[in-house]
Amino acid sequence: MERQQYKTNINAGVEKVYDTMLGKDTFKQWTSVFNPSSDFEGSWTKGSKILFTGLSKEGKKEGMVGKIQENIPYKFVSTFYLGVVDGDKEITEGPAVEAWAGGYENYTFEESNGITELTVDVDVNSEMLTYFNQTYPKALEKLKEICEK
Repeated sequence: MERQQYKTNINAGVEKVYDTMLGKDTFKQWTSVFNPSSDFEGSWTKGSKILFTGLSKEGKKEGMVGKIQENIPYKFVSTFYLGVVDGDKEITEGPAVEAWAGGYENYTFEESNGITELTVDVDVNSEMLTYFNQTYPKALEKLKEICEK
């Protein structure tokens, strides 16, 4: 896996950016760039399991199984990926998860003069690198748009 970094400056306070990024309804909005049915199940609380889900083209639930390693409100959130969601199953070992398990996705929030710099550091496997490099900036642009309304 390669660590990729994506950044954006949002003309909104850090509380609004953090709450919008992680809020149930607004999370669905900005992550719809990745998958129109994007959602999460679980909690952003440190130590909690969280499932990032969506529907495949065939209508099957799929996604990632994660654990919140850290959540310092308005400063930093770290998710560690444990496996994948395949229908009603959480798969955390074997060939299906080797490309993703063990990676991190970290969000860092820094505010200066009412502008929040959001930095995302994410571990990406080589087969998804082009997709992430094309899609993550679009997702952050969508988040920026929602926050600046």
